[in-house]
Amino acid sequence: MPDIPQLERLLTRAEAVLGQFEASLPPAVPPPDWTTAIALRWRTRNGRGWLQAVRHPHPIRLSDLTNIDDQKARILANTRQFVAGQPANNVLLTGTRGSGKSSLVKAVLNEFSGRGLRLIEVDKDELVDLPDIVDLLEGRPERFIIFCDDLSFEAGESAYKALKSILDGSIAAAPDNILIYATSNRRHLMPEYFAENLDTRRVDDEIHPGEAIEEKISLSERFGLWISFYPFSQNDYLDIVRHWLRHFGVSAAKIASCERDALNWALGRGSRSGRVAWQFARDLAGHEKSARNRSK
Repeated sequence: MPDIPQLERLLTRAEAVLGQFEASLPPAVPPPDWTTAIALRWRTRNGRGWLQAVRHPHPIRLSDLTNIDDQKARILANTRQFVAGQPANNVLLTGTRGSGKSSLVKAVLNEFSGRGLRLIEVDKDELVDLPDIVDLLEGRPERFIIFCDDLSFEAGESAYKALKSILDGSIAAAPDNILIYATSNRRHLMPEYFAENLDTRRVDDEIHPGEAIEEKISLSERFGLWISFYPFSQNDYLDIVRHWLRHFGVSAAKIASCERDALNWALGRGSRSGRVAWQFARDLAGHEKSARNRSK
């Protein structure tokens, strides 16, 4: 057993090492300014997480989103209730890619940010930090949407269980100033296989394979509101193209003559989505402005 002086020297050296280690750590990030920050991201580094304000939130407005009137009405009603302090549901937006799911959530933020709504974007890999995020937000006067974009899981992921617990499975009641809005191309958020059909074969020697399948769909059922998005028709796609061309200041004559080009653009990408329409409009607007500059 070391004598007292030797023990004191060991403690002194340990304190010095700890001091050097603490000095090497990055400084604590100050809390965001909730009066100016309407959109934030959850960031992690060296085991530490913090909320980082988004300097330039996406400016998209509800009026920019066309041909999804039913989806807009449903999410607006739910968010309006939430901002007013009334009961509201967590929302799962599912469906075809590029159909406006993420854009609709961003537009809802811009619609209600003046009434205290804030949006926290959390990547799927960081959903394990949801309990810490909730602790930071609980009790604040603002209303928070935790936004999980393009969500899907594989079996056994810890983030899956963290989200499931926050939605409806924890011993603690969910704070009334927080909702989860998630988008996904999958309605059930986890892959399902033909082998899981009870009429074909056993699944991984499960005695009760039906229970395993129920576990896979249980996360989706914890979202109180499901909003589905569908592929656009050709006319819907062209309406969106014309909207964005007007937004980018393209001349009326050019808009009237670009229908075939817009359809070929969509054909080359295998999709008549809102995202593809926006990309075509940006490309055409850029070419037209470049041509005008060269003619000067």
